[in-house]
Amino acid sequence: MPKHPQIVGEWWPISGDPDLGDLTSPQQQPVDFGTWQAKDGTWQLWSCIRTTKEPGKTRLFYHWEGAKLTDRDWKPMGIAMQADTPLGETQGGLQAPFVFRNAGQFWMFYGDWVHICSATSKDGKKFERRVLPGGKTGMFTEGADHDPNSPASARTAGSNARDPMVLRIGDLWHCYFTAHPEGKGAVYCRTSRDLTTWSEARIVAKGGQSGDGPYSSECPFVVELAPGQFYLFRNQIYGRNARCSVYFSHDPLDFGIDHDEDHFLCTLPCAAPEILKVKGKYYIAALLPTLKGIQVARLEWMSTK
Repeated sequence: MPKHPQIVGEWWPISGDPDLGDLTSPQQQPVDFGTWQAKDGTWQLWSCIRTTKEPGKTRLFYHWEGAKLTDRDWKPMGIAMQADTPLGETQGGLQAPFVFRNAGQFWMFYGDWVHICSATSKDGKKFERRVLPGGKTGMFTEGADHDPNSPASARTAGSNARDPMVLRIGDLWHCYFTAHPEGKGAVYCRTSRDLTTWSEARIVAKGGQSGDGPYSSECPFVVELAPGQFYLFRNQIYGRNARCSVYFSHDPLDFGIDHDEDHFLCTLPCAAPEILKVKGKYYIAALLPTLKGIQVARLEWMSTK
């Protein structure tokens, strides 16, 4: 029987609502984020801040740093990244950074409102965009969005491919992300052996009790708790009534499509969760209910009868 994730104890805040200088807005909200440990052992947090005074889609990345994951109120480090339109990124369109390690480097995957893009770092703090042979950063998109080589000004919101999360399973990298072609949200996955050439997208979760609206499959995060035991965290609601649905599967490419009776486990009262494993212990990071910061709690996996 699959285990159920359970939030244990009290949450502690690791970030608040940042000062963006001239770009600060009373309506701004730290939302989708990435948390990781840098080469020097410090903890890094980059969050997409939305509804700022940044032109275009109003989003940019802000950076905090903490000595330990269990510390409260990490140090604000300033604006980390803004969209680079000459590289094909949508103005103000940066979304959902996710960082992982491979071959001695730190890799960041992020959305630019239309495409999934990437950047690399030697120290886990300063990242450089990976510019592809066509002179753009977009690796792939979903649905009817324009080609990554077309100018940003020619694009519409389209399917809004976003929220990438990367997991190595066997000899393949799996990039999970969400998009909503024709307003129908789903969790997609593409695979790669080298993080450069990607397979065609495959829908791995859609519909069921979580619905199929444009925001029904946000912030996908997959955990392989034990070999061949995969858990998908799939978000539906932000804010005071936050809700994230959790699914189980032995197949990392199938968590239920238009029916989820065999996969759905439970819901958690949190939004945009990221699952972290540190020294054998699991933690969950998620948005504050006020959408004015990020918080962390312990996570345990409970056996069921």
